Amino acid sequence: MQLRSALLAATMVATPLVASAQPVTGLYVGAGVGINVMSQEQVKNLSFPTLAPLGGGLSTSGHVNGSTGFAGVLSLGWGFGNGLRAEVEGDYRNNKLNGLGGFTQVQASSLNGGTTEQKFGGMVNVLYDFNGLTPWVVPYLGVGVGYQGINEKFHVGNTAAIPGTTLGAGALQVANGGSTKGSFAYQAIVGAALPLPMVTPGLAATLEYRFMGTTGNHTYGGTATALSPTGVVLASAPANVQFGPTYNHSVLVGLRYNFGVAPPPPPAPAPAPAAAPARSYLVFFDWDKATLTDRARQIIKEAADNSTHVQYTRIEVNGYTDTSGTPQYNMGLSVRRANAVKAELIKDGVPANAITTQGFGETHLLVPTGPGVREPQNRRVEIIIR
Repeated sequence: MQLRSALLAATMVATPLVASAQPVTGLYVGAGVGINVMSQEQVKNLSFPTLAPLGGGLSTSGHVNGSTGFAGVLSLGWGFGNGLRAEVEGDYRNNKLNGLGGFTQVQASSLNGGTTEQKFGGMVNVLYDFNGLTPWVVPYLGVGVGYQGINEKFHVGNTAAIPGTTLGAGALQVANGGSTKGSFAYQAIVGAALPLPMVTPGLAATLEYRFMGTTGNHTYGGTATALSPTGVVLASAPANVQFGPTYNHSVLVGLRYNFGVAPPPPPAPAPAPAAAPARSYLVFFDWDKATLTDRARQIIKEAADNSTHVQYTRIEVNGYTDTSGTPQYNMGLSVRRANAVKAELIKDGVPANAITTQGFGETHLLVPTGPGVREPQNRRVEIIIR
């Protein structure tokens, strides 16, 4: 019984989920937040034309180590009702990348630093929901293209004396205050939506992985500064840092709301239970008779048939008369009537040992009358299935 109740409860909970996992139709909005993991970013060129303590300029390349930061998206879209969706998206990503590597030139071998990189922009996405693939969760795939602004605020310094120069550790600095360049971008989306009709129709929780890449190189201007051991500026020159494409891996959790989704219709009322077979039957007799009429036999047959559809302990057959005649005669007549009905029940298949008979004569009148009254309603036998 406990298992049956648990299964019933699970079905009741699951039903609204399954019923609401329908294709997104019409206008919807979405939002998600999570982490953004940036792959190692190439520094295509770190250069400045001349800086006297170095005996000339500098031109070198390497990479900035990857990092984990923040990502957030907002979207506005339209569902076509067949699993296909189109949306526009605004996004923001922020990563702080520290540590340089791969700089092979002698003058740059001791460089260290990093950049704070922010990306923000818009994307146009096309997605497809795989409705009906699983009972409660709707997986989806998507692709997108767009444009991203990439803001870099970098800083580079030397961690050791640079051979062949007068610069000691920390005496070379290359930095900028932050500037933004634009880049075309593309992305791929893998996600799943969990409808939440128990909260409100049209609402779904989402979990997504997004890969976004930017194209081309982006170059930022800055300043290279040489310092004396006491911190005095010896020389400065314009500098450039050129970064290559960026590759971003984002994991987002969020919510999506589909406008205009009507609440699910209430469950259909349970069908009315079938009427229980009658458990009491009346058989009427002619005056001063114990013989069965055709109508009486029909009623007895109905009682016999219905007794097979219910569980019973016994079948009582009680005979009665009206008040005409003497009490002694009426008592005997009521018994004969009861026995006639019993015989017919047995004929119709009711076991004899399940039947008890009793005569009540002119007592227990169905219609109260005075003595000597021939009342048809009182000339009866009652069959009771207990």
